[in-house]
Amino acid sequence: MKRSYLIFLVIALVVFSVGAWLMSAGASMGSVDLLQFVVIGLLVLFALFIGYTRLKSERRGEPAEDEMSKQIMTKASSVSYFISLYVWLALMYISDKKVYDNEVLFGSGILAMGVIFALSWLVIWWRGVRNG
Repeated sequence: MKRSYLIFLVIALVVFSVGAWLMSAGASMGSVDLLQFVVIGLLVLFALFIGYTRLKSERRGEPAEDEMSKQIMTKASSVSYFISLYVWLALMYISDKKVYDNEVLFGSGILAMGVIFALSWLVIWWRGVRNG
């Protein structure tokens, strides 16, 4: 049960650090910063969903991680890693054109990796893991 609460601690730390970032940014937020806040909010909602489902299954007496959830996590991580390689390749191409600062591209790449993992996990969770 204590491990299930760890995800909520991480969520609280992320929300606190994003709040501190928002306070330091003040009125000088651009459209890229606003987009990053929205993406971080979606990732926090995804983490809340994962934490809630784990907590609910533990309260029913089920194990926190069974074979199916491990298989979904493994498949989602491998698919998201493969897709993330292409995202980083696209970001490297964009950085050669000098459209954005390197810090913005690096932060966007990390957020894109989180979104890709969340989407691949949701798709695999929804469709199920195929044998073969």
